Amino acid sequence: MIDVLKSVWRWLDARLQVGGTIAEVAAHPVPRSSASWWYVFGSATLVVFILQVVTGICLATVYTPAADRAWDSLIYLNYQQPLGWYLRALHGWGSNFMVALMFIHMIQVFLFGAYKFPRELTWVAGCVLLLSTLGMAFTGQVLRFDQNAYWGLGIGASIAGRTPIIGFKVVDLILGGPIIAGETLSRFFALHVFVIPGLLIAFVGLHLFLVLRLGINEWPMPGRIVRRNTYLQEYQELVHKDGEPFMPFAAQKDLVFAGLIILSLLVVAAVEGPIGPNGQPDPTIIQTVPRPDFFFLWLFSLFALLPPWTETFLMLTGPVAVIGLIFALPFISPTGEKSWRRRPISVVIVILVVTTIATLTWLGTFSPWSPVMDAWSAAPTPIDYVKGRTPLELQGALLVQSKQCRNCHSLGGNGGMRGPALDDTATRLTRDQIVRQIVQGGGNMPAYGKNLTPPQVNAIVAFLATMHPAGEPPARDSAHPAIPASESTY
Repeated sequence: MIDVLKSVWRWLDARLQVGGTIAEVAAHPVPRSSASWWYVFGSATLVVFILQVVTGICLATVYTPAADRAWDSLIYLNYQQPLGWYLRALHGWGSNFMVALMFIHMIQVFLFGAYKFPRELTWVAGCVLLLSTLGMAFTGQVLRFDQNAYWGLGIGASIAGRTPIIGFKVVDLILGGPIIAGETLSRFFALHVFVIPGLLIAFVGLHLFLVLRLGINEWPMPGRIVRRNTYLQEYQELVHKDGEPFMPFAAQKDLVFAGLIILSLLVVAAVEGPIGPNGQPDPTIIQTVPRPDFFFLWLFSLFALLPPWTETFLMLTGPVAVIGLIFALPFISPTGEKSWRRRPISVVIVILVVTTIATLTWLGTFSPWSPVMDAWSAAPTPIDYVKGRTPLELQGALLVQSKQCRNCHSLGGNGGMRGPALDDTATRLTRDQIVRQIVQGGGNMPAYGKNLTPPQVNAIVAFLATMHPAGEPPARDSAHPAIPASESTY
């Protein structure tokens, strides 16, 4: 069998003349220090991308990019096509894996100073690959064409529509018209299957070409300064003195890690199953909370937390400024120290960015800033909060429930999180302050003075005035002493 394969290879190589090129690539020297587990994320991302291409081609043979058939074709894949659910799970979770791996790879490159001279264009090509990967992820979510996809795309289009002068043109370009319709899905299908994969393949080729021509970045040693006039010679001397062939010296860790990633992806896909589709898209259902996939949750949270007066400006300029800064990084700092140990500002930046994105992603999983529209009916008032209460206080408890206060405020750990929990209201506010907050509003809370009668306000305040932990006295007005002056002792 081996002899047959060798004969086939010799026949092909005699006509394609690629054997020498492959041998040259496999044998090209790399610094011994680069054969590290820190250098495996780029190759693992490439392996996952290849898997995405294969699974995507298989899915495209069944998926129907039509507004009235897309959702049904996914349901068919999930429940009727043999192993269709697993194919969808591999493709969906593979997208998550690819975004995560590329993000980690970019952090490693940034911390190791691998964007510096002469690898500026390698970094730029990597930035294009990151944006293209995020574009694939977004368009893939739209192709699910469920409730999340439909309304999420609507929100994205509304943001794009805020662009001065050309906003309506941008929306028309995105949606293929003024509304989300069949043309929209066809447009996103073309982007997801042809345009963005073409960009990815082209820039992956460019990225690999630059890596081969310029060499893999050496381990960043403290004190080893990058200078334009000496770096290339120093790198060649390092490779000549302490270099090893890429195959098998450096590639073995890449292969092991890529194998572990593929194994993990196979397990996650089998355990978690396919992502969606959720409810069938219906423009008449307006009480919905569209939520993007995890890689955009942080952006979803950030936009939700922006003050209203800054929304348009920051939504339109913020992403452009950040992307521009990332692309300009190697031209802003092309030389100097590479080691993260000598670049504390870079380390702080990474910590802040990762912490911020992780926190915003966590917040995006449950949207604490958004009211839970059915909390008042789905979360009954805890029994302990109504035991031993007066008739007036019980009436207040009923009003808190019926007036849907629980949509924004939790009680007993259940309810919305947009406003503070009601369990300790009496320890934070006096009776007069509670009345003023209800009637006049404040902060995120609107004024309810016109929606409640004075007896209703009195009943709600009576109930909330009992909301303080046992053994902890309620809040009091500092202008009134706790003990009457006539009874105090001196």
